[in-house]
Amino acid sequence: MTARILTARHLSKVVTSSEGELRILDELSLTLEAGDSLAIVGTSGSGKSTLLGLLAGLDTPSGGEVLLAGQSLGSLDEDQRARLRAEHVGFVFQSFQLLETLSALENVMLPLELHGRADAKARARTLLERVGLGARVQHYPRQLSGGEQQRVALARAFAAEPKILFADEPTGNLDTRTGAHVTELMFELNRESGTTLVLVTHDERLAGRCARLLRLEGGRQVEPRE
Repeated sequence: MTARILTARHLSKVVTSSEGELRILDELSLTLEAGDSLAIVGTSGSGKSTLLGLLAGLDTPSGGEVLLAGQSLGSLDEDQRARLRAEHVGFVFQSFQLLETLSALENVMLPLELHGRADAKARARTLLERVGLGARVQHYPRQLSGGEQQRVALARAFAAEPKILFADEPTGNLDTRTGAHVTELMFELNRESGTTLVLVTHDERLAGRCARLLRLEGGRQVEPRE
């Protein structure tokens, strides 16, 4: 039986501004099994990144519930949510978010060291070789191209063998060729590790690689694809 890794029930997000209430996300529900891949697409302002943040426990909903790895995020405090993410979740962002004072190897080692892994250095080196950066392990982010930095970020995201990977516009800052290479690596790692992928993207080609698609308009789901 396939394990359910993520469930959202009637998820809503409302913010209050000087102009009144703004409903960013409205009554959205979904379920994902282990190894699933889901693309979240839509125009700017449709609620994509808000949804990703809620699913990952980086933000709290105004209504509804998220269960991540069997845990209701609403029942956990901020520290408990952070521990749950550290144990089960990987992240890849458009802006890479590498630590500038650490080498590529040290950036990938970091989550492994936080998990107390004795093999942190060896596993980080193996992952960097896996993404084609075996000769760049001692380089710092400023010495790497955008595509190389995103490959370091991918290696770091998969380092601790997360059950689910959230990626927010992972190819947004990359040229078409480099973006295609990073996409291929992401799905290869997904297949090898059985990690569930949840991607926010404007790239319809990337979205088409996912088994499922969720299209948002004005915070509402308008197109599911199973």
